[in-house]
Amino acid sequence: MVKNSMAMKIPINKKIAALILVVAIVIFASVSLAIWLSARSALSAEKYQAVFLANGQVYFGRAEKINSRYVRLSDIYYFQAKPENQESEGQLPDVALTKLGSELHGPEDEMLINREQILFIENLRDDSKVVSAIKGSKQKE
Repeated sequence: MVKNSMAMKIPINKKIAALILVVAIVIFASVSLAIWLSARSALSAEKYQAVFLANGQVYFGRAEKINSRYVRLSDIYYFQAKPENQESEGQLPDVALTKLGSELHGPEDEMLINREQILFIENLRDDSKVVSAIKGSKQKE
C-alpha cells in the first residue's frame, strides 16, 4: 500500500512543477513585453527629443531606437556659443540653435549615437522654446 501512495504523489508533483513553470514563463513574457512597449513608446515619432550625452553635449532632433546599441537622431539641432559674445564672469554665454550640416566637414543630417554615451532622452513639448526655434528656422528655409 505504501508503494501505491508514493506512485500517486509523483504525477501530482510533476503537474505542479509544470504549472509553476508555465506561470513563470507567462510572467516573464508579460514583464518583457511591458518593458519593450514602454521603451518603444517613450520616443514619440511626432515630437522632437533632447538627447543628453555623457560629454555634456545636447542634441535636439527626432530620435528612434535602431537596436540595443544605437539610437538614430535626425533633423538635428544643437546649441553653439556665439563667438562675438565671449562668456564673462557671472554671465551665461549667448548661444544660438544651429542646424547640423553647416559645419566644415559637411555631415549629413543624421547621427547614430552609441547608447552607452546617452545619459537620457526627453520628449520636448510643442510649446518649448527649442521646438519654437526649430519651427521658426524651418519656416525661413
